[in-house]
Amino acid sequence: MSPDKLVYMANQIGKFFAHQPEEKAVDAVADHIRKFWDPRMRKAILAHVDAGGAGLDPRTLKAVEAVRASVA
Repeated sequence: MSPDKLVYMANQIGKFFAHQPEEKAVDAVADHIRKFWDPRMRKAILAHVDAGGAGLDPRTLKAVEAVRASVA
């Protein structure tokens, strides 16, 4: 799956939780990515963040970083 598609999907998840306070929204997005994205997708979005994370909304970027922290 292309990085652009993953960014789009991650940002869509972020928009779903946008009405929540930031910390809660970041946790919810990270939880969704952990539960429903397969390992290849998680690895690809983390590689995209390592390459600069272009296109990710700020909260979504924080969520992806939280996913990284929970895997490490």
